[in-house]
Amino acid sequence: MLKSVNEGQIVPGEGASTTMNRKLRLSDIKPGLRYVSPGIVVTESHIVNFAGLSGDFFDVHMDDAFARSVGFKARVAHGLLCLSLVDGLKNRSTLQFDAIASLEWTYRFRKPVYVGDRIEAHMRVLEARPTSNPSTGVVRLQLQVINQHGDIVQDGVNALMVKN
Repeated sequence: MLKSVNEGQIVPGEGASTTMNRKLRLSDIKPGLRYVSPGIVVTESHIVNFAGLSGDFFDVHMDDAFARSVGFKARVAHGLLCLSLVDGLKNRSTLQFDAIASLEWTYRFRKPVYVGDRIEAHMRVLEARPTSNPSTGVVRLQLQVINQHGDIVQDGVNALMVKN
């Protein structure tokens, strides 16, 4: 697990800026910078609305009896729903990047997330580098999604294009 920090706490990496009166640009972002997003409780409405939006009405997400019959304690939230919630939490964090676009996700779904679970993202900057365009850079973030029990339920890496 990433080094423990409190919700909203920013732990700067070597030479990192923690100025929060503006979104961070590439020159402000240093590898090792760690922070924690706000949390969110996954609700039945999230699951049902995501199923409608995505068309993913797989029984493990919509039917408690089916989910129990295949070894879960109840219906399981969509993995991509949780990733979407985490992306939203990342964008509501105390620390925000002056991002242009998300370039890549490499991601794993480790444990189920159920209705009523509270999730938050623990993030660490792995890389911050310029691109061939002097006005942009790429930041790679390691993310661990932690539930209310302290379990890592999802993890991965997100690459973002940011302003320089």
